Order: sequence, then C-alpha cells, then structure tokens
Amino acid sequence: MTMRALARFFRRLFGSSRTRRSRRITILLALMFAAASLGAQTTGSSIQDNSFLIEEAYNQDAGVVQHIQTFSRATRGGDFVYAFTQEWPAPGVKHQLSYTLPLLQLDGERGAGDVALNYRYQWIGDSSTRVAVSPRFTLLVPTGSRRRGFGSGGTGVQIMLPVSIVITPSIVAHTNLGATITPSTDDRVITAGQSIVWLTNSRFNVLVETLWNRTSHRGSGDSQFTVSPGIRWSYNRPGDLQIVPGIAFPITGREKSVFLYLSFEHPFRH
Repeated sequence: MTMRALARFFRRLFGSSRTRRSRRITILLALMFAAASLGAQTTGSSIQDNSFLIEEAYNQDAGVVQHIQTFSRATRGGDFVYAFTQEWPAPGVKHQLSYTLPLLQLDGERGAGDVALNYRYQWIGDSSTRVAVSPRFTLLVPTGSRRRGFGSGGTGVQIMLPVSIVITPSIVAHTNLGATITPSTDDRVITAGQSIVWLTNSRFNVLVETLWNRTSHRGSGDSQFTVSPGIRWSYNRPGDLQIVPGIAFPITGREKSVFLYLSFEHPFRH
C-alpha cells in the first residue's frame, strides 16, 4: 500500500498550490509509516522489533499471529492515514505472509487506499541472532480510487531489504533499502531508511528513525527526508498476549505529524 500510494499521490502534487503540496507531502509520508511495522515479532517479553517507520528483519514465530494498527495525522489540515496489518507465519519463522488495509483522509475526502499483500523470507538469522536479513516482496493491489487520489489505478510491486544488527545488548540498528514500481503509470519510488533503538529495558524503548525517498514519474521527481523520534512500551497479559503501544513525531521539512502505534500479538496454536 504505502510506497504505491505515495507514488500516485506525488503525481497529484505536481502543479498544486504550495499549501496543498506541503499538506499532501506530510500525509503521503505517513502512508509509508503505516506499513513500516511489517515483520515485527516478540522475543520472550522483549519488544525489540516493534518499530514504526523502519522495517525490522524479523519474521513471526511459528504459531504466533500479530495484529498491528497505525494512525498518522498531520498537525495541520486534518489529513490522516489509518492502517491495519495482520502477520502470519507460513508455517514457521522462515516464511511470513501479511496484508495491509489502509483508510485515509486527504483534503477532506475519506476512502480506502490500495491493499498490500506481502511475503517475507527469513534469509539470514532471526530475532535471537546479532545479524538478521529478511527480504520482502509486496504486491500492491489498486483497490483505492484513482479519481479521488486514494489509489494508483494500476498494480504495483515493491521489493524491500531490511537488515537488523544488534550493536550492543541495549542498542539495535535497522537499515532498509527498497524500490517500488507501477508499470502502467510509470511511477517509481526508491527508499532508504535507518533507525537506532535504545532498549532501556525489555518493556520500554526509545527510538529515532530516519527515512529518505525519491519519487519519480515520467521524468519529474521529488525527494523527501523524514526524522522521527518515538517511544514504545509493552503490557504482557495472561495467555501470552503482548500489547505494544507507541507514539512518534515525524518531521519532514517544516511539516509535522503525530504517529500512533498499537500491536496485539498472541499464539493461535500451542
């Protein structure tokens, strides 16, 4: 959903007034944040892998499902993006399937965005190793309205390479490099991201995430850089249910937004 919708919306940005352009840039970047949490899993009671903008290289454990909700709202104008993501092991940690369903509001209009269908392969390591790599392939289905600006009007594909490194017992870094293309509209997005997470303890983390993207359409292009400080914490409940809320404050140029995160993770079999 996210990169694909981003490319479509940047096409609408060209020729817009400066005010509408800046508002749309903010909400479009929020679209990217909505699906960035793909791949999170729990390691015991740890929450080292529940990131916001940047994707971790950790697949779901066997028998464990995760439900992720994200909500990002521009501080000016009222534009927002809500996304629901569900992740399933297939059937173990080596393979993971997930989907993302977006709902957004842009310039006072509200509607569904393009749906993302994701597959991730745990290529190197996992959440218990120092280094992990887990490439992802996403099919972006054009379910959003192209006329209203909520969708691409064409099927897109996205490839993302997340790399996670445990630097010290309390510092973890995540690096992303990806590309999105929609052949029918000739929209392209290149993305690079980096995050540093301070594991203050197993139930409370502080993180700073940065994200750069370059969007192009038939010779025209635009680049954006975002920095986002945030925190996350957890509640461990009976039945191995873990609840992880979080909040971040993404800043893109002069534009700001508020990002809310909520994850529910539990076994579906023992």
